[in-house]
Amino acid sequence: MTQETIILVHGIWMNGLVMALLRKRLGNADFTTRQFSYRSVRSTPIENAMDLQTFREKIKNPVIHYVCHSLGGLIVRHLFNEYPDQPPGRIVTLATPHTPSSAARQLARFSPGRMLLGRSTLQGLLGNVPPWHSSHELGVIAGRLRLGMGMFIPGIPKPNDGAVAVEETRLEGMTDHITLPVSHFGMLMSARVAQQTIHFLNHGSFKH
Repeated sequence: MTQETIILVHGIWMNGLVMALLRKRLGNADFTTRQFSYRSVRSTPIENAMDLQTFREKIKNPVIHYVCHSLGGLIVRHLFNEYPDQPPGRIVTLATPHTPSSAARQLARFSPGRMLLGRSTLQGLLGNVPPWHSSHELGVIAGRLRLGMGMFIPGIPKPNDGAVAVEETRLEGMTDHITLPVSHFGMLMSARVAQQTIHFLNHGSFKH
């Protein structure tokens, strides 16, 4: 059995099922995979990071990677800030708004939008997420196929994936960044995204 485990962390309004295809592809690349599920809008990102730490502590493999979609990447940033003594491993974030999300900012202007976002905005989608100071290598994949609900939300800078702008995915201290022709949710179905994720986890860089 492989000694490297990948913890997958889904995005907002999702559950682990939406990452099933990506998880299968990562498993086919000889990684052990574990899905962390959490209450994306009922708990704050830092509360979810605390639960993620409890989840991680039960995994005994010596190398633990993280692959995170959207809000999941912010939870992992809180994880490494609150619990910096993490096992060796690498992190890949998929369409994570590492800077304040323009889509969330627009939704938060109205009561229904605030209810939809819930507690995900607190030190999360609206900013105030801890900076990245970890020595762990972090790769960022952004999408540029503008498709999805975000098409109907004004003010998202272009290029974007239909929900998150490419410029919002950049993070000071990241190891590598790549932009692919995929949408925000389509990223989870893309074979190319899976290949690039596997390449980063194995080599610490994307295949440009």
